[in-house]
Amino acid sequence: MLKFKRNKLVSVVKKDKDTLLVHGVLDDDVYGLELDISFKISDLEIIKIDGKWNRFTTPECPRATQFLQEAVGFRVGEEGYGQKVFKVVGRKSCRHYANLLLECSHSAKEAVLVIKYQDAKKDTPELTFDEFVAGTMAGTAAGAAENTKKDDPEKSSDKKVVDEQKSSRKAAANKKSKTISKKKGNKAPGEMVIDLHVHTSPSSPCSSAAVGDLIQEAKRIGLDAICLTDHNYVWDPDQVEALRQKYDFLVLRGNEITTKQGDVVVFGMDKDIQGILDISELRQEVEEVDGFMIAAHPIRGFLVFGASQVGLTPEKAMERPMFKSVDAIEVLNGKVTEKENDFALEVAEGLGLFVTGGSDAHEVLEVGKYATRFSEKINDEKELVAALKSGNYSPVIFRKD
Repeated sequence: MLKFKRNKLVSVVKKDKDTLLVHGVLDDDVYGLELDISFKISDLEIIKIDGKWNRFTTPECPRATQFLQEAVGFRVGEEGYGQKVFKVVGRKSCRHYANLLLECSHSAKEAVLVIKYQDAKKDTPELTFDEFVAGTMAGTAAGAAENTKKDDPEKSSDKKVVDEQKSSRKAAANKKSKTISKKKGNKAPGEMVIDLHVHTSPSSPCSSAAVGDLIQEAKRIGLDAICLTDHNYVWDPDQVEALRQKYDFLVLRGNEITTKQGDVVVFGMDKDIQGILDISELRQEVEEVDGFMIAAHPIRGFLVFGASQVGLTPEKAMERPMFKSVDAIEVLNGKVTEKENDFALEVAEGLGLFVTGGSDAHEVLEVGKYATRFSEKINDEKELVAALKSGNYSPVIFRKD
């Protein structure tokens, strides 16, 4: 059987005394894109950036390249660098560009470390690289610890949530509109907040977050569980149970599956789906195991250049085949704009579909940005599917960095 694997490749060349040239490639069966970035060695500032699409899925993809220029002036290592990249490049341009930019930034940072080590050896020939790195890290550890305290989302008690859903789809369909309100972040007894949409490395090659790091960060910020929803990847249940035992934290399995009509997060199905299915085929597979389907970031990219330019209205969007096959719509997703999330909510309300929230984290500090608050205790995947079918939950903005 022919299979595809997403590949990322980064090369770094020292152009002159204070310039690094970094070339990055991301390629899989759907996308093919490249980045050429110039960094200043002295402070890792981006001084030039160019992008190129080789393969793409929508006419909007190439038009996103122009927004890369807004990253000029960013400095790798500055406070909130990752968030800035995803906010500016990921949302205005393309999340694939953002992910590749972070990979290139990491490589540039490593290259600068090697260059500085080579300079240090001129004065101290016996200095080993490990000794040099240890000395460098020791000098920044205190500052990093302080930044972690400052960024602690638990300091903020206001959590934005979408109004509680009705317990049946029919009741939701009859409701003319939902309101968006603010509630205190403290959970009532028996409630759980779960990030339903998380990607890990290397299971999702587009992610830079190790699963252990994600779990520890989820615990730190007060989440009750996370769902591993790597792209077309089925986690082994024994591996997940081992993670649960090791970190004393609830880890659940899901799968973000690519269809011709868009990405779908699926729960309750163990079948390894490869390639790109029609949404109706996936629906049949999920129904056979009594699973649950969520349309992931269904409006992503459609509103980047304005709804009027693409001629999309909520009413037109409701006619898309995607929404005829899913059980719920993700209306809080960390990789799209607020307008796109709001638009998805309008579609869900119009169709009477359940609504969820998930961070779509590809970096550790993104986990828990959005999540879903459940009104009942969930202990395993079977109970998660049952809870999703009940509709007794609501999307929530969980962390504010």
